[in-house]
Amino acid sequence: MTSSPLPARSRLVQEALIAAGLAGEIVVLPGAASTAALAAEALGVEVGAIANSLVFWSDGEPLLVMTSGAHRVDTKALAERLGRSRIERASVDQVREATGQAIGGVAPTGHPTALTTVVDEALAEYSEIWAAGGTPHTVFPLTFDELVRVTGGVVSKVD
Repeated sequence: MTSSPLPARSRLVQEALIAAGLAGEIVVLPGAASTAALAAEALGVEVGAIANSLVFWSDGEPLLVMTSGAHRVDTKALAERLGRSRIERASVDQVREATGQAIGGVAPTGHPTALTTVVDEALAEYSEIWAAGGTPHTVFPLTFDELVRVTGGVVSKVD
């Protein structure tokens, strides 16, 4: 793992982390970490400690769900919990437009505008979690509380 040079998308994420007062530094992995399993293997951590950034479309807007790599999002149950009519997986184009980032590398921050965000309560079980840094090859560490703070997210059960 290396800490530089960062791709342009990851530099935007790093700037957002610095602005939020987070100390986690983005690292570049030698291979893609575009899935929770790949990221966990590369980092030597449990898959549950990977904070997957999943973009959905709900009630006419993007919805970012930060879920534990050990969970799948139950969109119907989550929509009921959030009082939304429906939650559907966003298209590739919708993800790129909402985040400026590609699927497999979506960070919890560094987007063109703030996204409504839900943070999986299960991530609180880990003292350190890892999130994508804006590309499939970049990740950074943070705590659950830092994730909630940097995203402005609502904590909820997602599975």
